[in-house]
Amino acid sequence: MSLTRYPGPLAGNPPENANYRIEGPAHRLLMHEFPRRLRAVYAGETVLDTTSAMLLHETGLLAQSYIPFGDIREDLLKQTDHHTYCPFKGTASYWSVVVGDRVAENAIWAYPEPNPEAEWLRGYAGFYWAAMDAWYDEDDLAEGHLRDPFHRVDVRSSSRRVTVRAGGTVVAETTRPLLLSETSLPNRFYVPREDVRLDMLAPSETYTVCAYKGTASYWSVAVDGRTLADAVWSYPEANGDAAAVSGYLSFAHDELTVEVGEPG
Repeated sequence: MSLTRYPGPLAGNPPENANYRIEGPAHRLLMHEFPRRLRAVYAGETVLDTTSAMLLHETGLLAQSYIPFGDIREDLLKQTDHHTYCPFKGTASYWSVVVGDRVAENAIWAYPEPNPEAEWLRGYAGFYWAAMDAWYDEDDLAEGHLRDPFHRVDVRSSSRRVTVRAGGTVVAETTRPLLLSETSLPNRFYVPREDVRLDMLAPSETYTVCAYKGTASYWSVAVDGRTLADAVWSYPEANGDAAAVSGYLSFAHDELTVEVGEPG
């Protein structure tokens, strides 16, 4: 993700402040070895188990794992008539995964005759992440998508004053936020619950899964007779490098303003 989105070197619009230029297509591909064991499970069966996965970085897209066909359960695959064409990789053929009466239709694709400039895709297959029931990176459950080794999350304590307003109403104000910086995404301030007007928040049924931060819960903001849907989120148990923001709340909505001032 960090390689293929600005300011990464494989982005469609690479940074201007560099002493190099990449001569080649605006849409770029780079594949390298994935360094750990990778498994996928569907309907109780292990569909793939490999220590030889490759990771493909492609301009503007999330990094995609490709698996050697020899490490995929051939007896669970059924080739379909579906095909797609990519001008950068070639024509893809598809397979469904069939286990008993469950079918993950067109869950796997491969390029039997890849373009010459992507010849290294031959013999490998990609999987739609959501088509499988579970993925494991070594023995850890991997959620959302496979983590890109070039993607970073950094959390820092701050003493800057952060004020969140809905019109003229203060929804949150703090001088002890946490600042979360994440590759290719805007900085986000996270506010302690004690510094938020919790009486203005209503729980939402929405949740999202981030491969780097974990599962987020959401709230809507009720103000002046209006409801700002899913304007607030929090990671009750944030993962890895994001662990410090666990329980803190962050805000984003077209009708909210987040003001960042001088240290308090």
